[in-house]
Amino acid sequence: MGPPCFFDAMNKVFIQTYGCQMNVADSDEMFAHLAARGAVLTDNLDEADTVLINTCTVRDHAEHRAVSFLGRLNAWKKEKPGRVIIFAGCAAQRLGKSLQKKYPFLDILSGAKDIEHFSDTLNASGLFGAPGASGQQPAPGLTGYVTIMRGCNFACSYCIVPSVRGPIKCLDSHDILQEAARKAAAGAKEIMLLGQTVNAYQNGPVTFADLLNRVSEVPGVERVRFTSPHPIYFTPEFLNAVKENPKIARHVHLPVQSGSSKVLQEMKRGYTREVFLEKIRALKECGFNISTDIIVGFPTETEDDFQQTLTLVDEAKFFIAYCYKYSPRQGTPAAQMEQLSQKVLEERLDILLNKVRGLSDTAYQAQVGTVQEVLLETENKGRSSSNFWVKTKNSYPVGSIVRVEIEKADGTLLFARD
Repeated sequence: MGPPCFFDAMNKVFIQTYGCQMNVADSDEMFAHLAARGAVLTDNLDEADTVLINTCTVRDHAEHRAVSFLGRLNAWKKEKPGRVIIFAGCAAQRLGKSLQKKYPFLDILSGAKDIEHFSDTLNASGLFGAPGASGQQPAPGLTGYVTIMRGCNFACSYCIVPSVRGPIKCLDSHDILQEAARKAAAGAKEIMLLGQTVNAYQNGPVTFADLLNRVSEVPGVERVRFTSPHPIYFTPEFLNAVKENPKIARHVHLPVQSGSSKVLQEMKRGYTREVFLEKIRALKECGFNISTDIIVGFPTETEDDFQQTLTLVDEAKFFIAYCYKYSPRQGTPAAQMEQLSQKVLEERLDILLNKVRGLSDTAYQAQVGTVQEVLLETENKGRSSSNFWVKTKNSYPVGSIVRVEIEKADGTLLFARD
């Protein structure tokens, strides 16, 4: 660790975030503590005084990219005495102090479980002054990300997230509403609620359905989205809330991972193929457009299991399916199983990708003739409640919501008749 360096001039912070939207929100939260100490953001690494690397460890590739970037910062740090490197998030939690042994130029290590104590971590480092300065907080844009819970109570046999993020901890609903209000006051028209199993939220008497309704009532909020849900937590209460509240966006990203009940059991997903399809049907009856994640080549996956995944794709008619080869993560039960060959994984992934290719185009074509509510992200382009990209003929103020009829579809874009 370098010598203490309380920044006399404005501390410029460069942030490199890897992984999911929760990591984006975590980076914003960590930067808020730096901003309270007088920091400002920069997108120019060469002019930065501090680099914050917020990491992901869901897949080996994401972790490797973050660690490689850390290694390259050795030369950056030598160029200017007093520069500070912070390595945070899930990979920091998994790799721990071994990182500082391998990269002695790393100043601060802050794991994913410690984000709520990030201010204390900064104080303990001796590298930053006390909070209280008026740093620059970046505007949230049209979508404001708000974390409502951390951790996961599941123990999926392929997933390392519970071990690096810990069990579920739901944040206080009052704090969530305050954060949503802050984002809305800063210009966000849409609030994205975040959590590992976001629809499992329960804090005292406040359920996930209650929270959706309360956030939608925050002044300035026009639309509420959420990610990443778990199938078993879609309850009748949630469906009733959706039916009564048009501000709740009609798109959900719902990972299925496999179409085989046997593999789902071995993955410890907590549902069967039949239950998942029941949830899909109930969501679609409420107008939801559904995207998903699928893993091919789980260690116990047979050819018949894989065929069941293909037929589930046909039956579910997803909007988009993100497909991945199984990637063993050290410390998970599935990593100890006998692995399928890379040839089998690649062949199955290729077949699945050919199957899902065109899903989005089909979904877009099916919207022709419908009426959509579009939140404009430019003067003539935005997203519908169900997450379709729509281009309007006329121009409107950015951030406004317009109701338009869809005239035609071209690839992954709808064209409005307005």
